[in-house]
Amino acid sequence: MAAAAGLHAVLPVREAGGTLATDLRGVRVVWRRELIRFARDRLRIVTSLVQPVLFLLILGEGLSVIARTPPGVSFKTFMFPGIVGMTVLFTSVFSAMSIVWDREFGFLREMLVAPVDRWAIVLGKCLGGMTVATLQGVIFLALAGAADVPYDPLMLLELVAIMALMAFALTAFGVLLASRIQQMQSFSVMVQFFVMPMFFLSGAVFPLVGLPSWLNALTKIDPLTYAVDPLRHIVFEHLTVPAAALASLDPGVSWNGWRLPVGMELGIVAACAVLLLGAAMVAFSRE
Repeated sequence: MAAAAGLHAVLPVREAGGTLATDLRGVRVVWRRELIRFARDRLRIVTSLVQPVLFLLILGEGLSVIARTPPGVSFKTFMFPGIVGMTVLFTSVFSAMSIVWDREFGFLREMLVAPVDRWAIVLGKCLGGMTVATLQGVIFLALAGAADVPYDPLMLLELVAIMALMAFALTAFGVLLASRIQQMQSFSVMVQFFVMPMFFLSGAVFPLVGLPSWLNALTKIDPLTYAVDPLRHIVFEHLTVPAAALASLDPGVSWNGWRLPVGMELGIVAACAVLLLGAAMVAFSRE
C-alpha cells in the first residue's frame, strides 16, 4: 500500500483543461510549433512568394497596357494592396492544411489527448497561422518600391496591423474547413473553391466602381473586400494622386451610396474573425 501511495504521488492524474494556465501553455506550444515549421521550411517561404510576385510584376505590367489609369499612376500601384491581401489570404488558409496533415499521419491524436481543452489547440493554430501569414506579408512589403509605393514607416506599420487582423480571420476560416475534412486532396479542392472567388471579388485586381449590379452585390458579401479596401486606402493616403484619379482607383466600399469608414470595415473583419474562431472551436470540439 505504501508503494501504491508513492506511485500516486509521482504520477498524479491530470484532467484535460484543468487550469487556465495549462490551456494557455497549450496555446503557446501550438503557436510555437507553427513558427518552427515555417522557419525550417525555407522552400515554402520562397515558393509562397512566387505567385504574388508574378501577379504584381507580370500581370500588373501587362494590365497597365489596357488599364485606363490616370497619368502618373501605375496600375501596379493600384494592384499592390490587393496582392498584399492575396499573400496573406493564401498563406493563412493553407496554414490550416497542417491539421489535415496531422490527422492523416496520426499526430493530431497526440494533440487531442493532451491535458488541455480543444479551444486552446484551435487558438494556437489561428495565432500561429496569423503570425506566419503576417511574416510572409512583411517579406512581400519589401517589393513596395517596385510598385512605386513609398517605404513610409507609419504606412508600413498600419499595413502590418491590418494584415495581422486579416490573417487571423482567414486562418480561423481555414481551421474551420480543416476540422471537417479528412484528406489533403479534399482540403485543397475545397480551399480553391472558396479562396479564388474571395480573392477576385475583393477588388484586388479591379476597382470597385462601375460594376454590374450582380457583381457589385457579390463584392459586398465578400469579407476579404473589407480588408483589401483599408490596405488600398492607406497606400493612397501616402501618395500624391489627383482627386479625380483617387475617386476611380480608391472609391471605397459603399452601402446605398454611403462610403464605409475604414474603422467600420476593420470592425467587420474583426467580427468575422470572432465568429469564425467560435465556429472553428465548436467544429473542432466535435472531432
